Amino acid sequence: MIVLTGIVALAGATTAFAATEPAVPVRMVPPEYPYQLKREGVTGVVTVAFDVDEKGNVQGAKVVKSSNTEFEKPALDAITKWKFKPARKDGVPITTRVSIPLQFKMDD
Repeated sequence: MIVLTGIVALAGATTAFAATEPAVPVRMVPPEYPYQLKREGVTGVVTVAFDVDEKGNVQGAKVVKSSNTEFEKPALDAITKWKFKPARKDGVPITTRVSIPLQFKMDD
């Protein structure tokens, strides 16, 4: 099971502008759990930071924190497929910086 945490935290995302409306995910693709890690019961968290542009696309995704490097590529691959309703300032779409932790966790 992949747990997406921090989605609600988008409202607190930092930006170069004082956005009155935060970026909101409209399509979230979960990362693929690496087979060997899943088989071994390894869990972890990868925090990915990126910009959401004026069209709602993910740009410049980077891992900022990771509990296991083997989770990083699946997390980045998934995030680059996400789509957002862009942040807005005074009704105008703007680019904003977002940071989202993706948790790799076994089903209970």
